[in-house]
Amino acid sequence: DSSTSRGLGDVYKRQVYISADMEGVTGVSHWDEVDHNKPQYAYFQEQMSKEVAAACEGATLSGAKEIYVKDAHYSARNIIPSYLPENVKIIRGWSGHPYSMVQGLNNKFDALMMVGYHSRAGSSSNPLAHTMSSAKIDEIILNEKPASELLLHGTVASKYHVPLVFVSGDFGICKEVKEISPLTMTHSAMQGIGNSTISIQPELSRLKIKKKAEKALSLDLKSCIWAHPKKFKLELKYMKHVDAYKAAQYPGAMMLSPKRIVFENQDYDNIMRFVLFCV
Repeated sequence: DSSTSRGLGDVYKRQVYISADMEGVTGVSHWDEVDHNKPQYAYFQEQMSKEVAAACEGATLSGAKEIYVKDAHYSARNIIPSYLPENVKIIRGWSGHPYSMVQGLNNKFDALMMVGYHSRAGSSSNPLAHTMSSAKIDEIILNEKPASELLLHGTVASKYHVPLVFVSGDFGICKEVKEISPLTMTHSAMQGIGNSTISIQPELSRLKIKKKAEKALSLDLKSCIWAHPKKFKLELKYMKHVDAYKAAQYPGAMMLSPKRIVFENQDYDNIMRFVLFCV
């Protein structure tokens, strides 16, 4: 029945979840720009807030009635709440729940969107490329695939059959999501080259996010639901061998080499719990 597979029509509760990071926000090119202790941060905090607001505005135009926004960068206290529409509830701070960047995501939501996301650790599409911890983790591999924060948290969405319909960020993360979910709509705000970035104009980026977010929620949402694996294998490669040794004490974890450990489980919640305690 096509009436149950299109956009946010009457058959849906019209609830949308947005997870927002900062390293993929338009123009970001240095760690100082995403660190609230640095003077450059204020400008990019505002740009992040504008881009999240744009996604919310687009979602509302598509028919979304309630939007949850998870501030998912650093302190998780970055987005300026007054920039957001009235139909938004914002999750600030870190609860300690293993879902982390998608805290509270479950099957009541009709769609997931990610704003300001960035390339994974070990990639070259963003000078700030990392996965979960730029200081501690060299690489994360999920089911033999190098993992970004998008992959880790998108797999949470797949558990609840929530489609990832829109992603904004750097060129590398947009390319990655297309390989996983070809019909997910993307917006590339920048491309990293070495220790530099090439970005589009900030206001143009905001307008494109709004337009694409609206369009993404008007298409076939079910086409953006990922298949959820039946079992999981997660490898962590640490910068320092002492961190790997400590993490190897986690129940069920095994050391593969001085800096690499592995954990396997059939329940993805246990995988994310492992990440919570070992990253």
